[in-house]
Amino acid sequence: MVRRTAAGDRHAFDELYRRTSPWLAVRLRRRCSDDDVIADVMQETYLAVWRAAGDFAGSATTGSAVGWMWTIAANRLVDAFRRRARQKDLPAVQLAATVAPAAEDEVMAGRVGHDLEQALLTLPDDVRQVLRAMVLDGLSVRETSLLLGVPEGTVKTRARRARLALREALS
Repeated sequence: MVRRTAAGDRHAFDELYRRTSPWLAVRLRRRCSDDDVIADVMQETYLAVWRAAGDFAGSATTGSAVGWMWTIAANRLVDAFRRRARQKDLPAVQLAATVAPAAEDEVMAGRVGHDLEQALLTLPDDVRQVLRAMVLDGLSVRETSLLLGVPEGTVKTRARRARLALREALS
């Protein structure tokens, strides 16, 4: 199929994709839980396969086509991780100075802040991490999931538990 793809046979490429994409997606998911990253890597991989099929088919390589495809996919996944790391290293944008709060607001904020701090300390560590990522860092459920290495459903459950516990502690 790779040789036929190298010759420009679209049907051979479609068949190659149909046979190998489920296997490749499973292998990629073992290394990355972000479905968007997986989709991008899959697209980049099959685009590279379409473009470079002639190089593989014309070489004297004794390796398998799926091994060649996995090498392409693994390299694309590493590239995606590097892009993500570079994006995290971007400098933070400084916010404009705000108007100073009134004295009464500062006193109330101090009291509420103290009560909130005490309530936060009563939360289990895993729940507190989710709350910190989502509220203080402003991350989405997906970003929090990636950061903490837990499924998105777990992040949602922990966020709900945190809100309920804080509501109870502050009321």
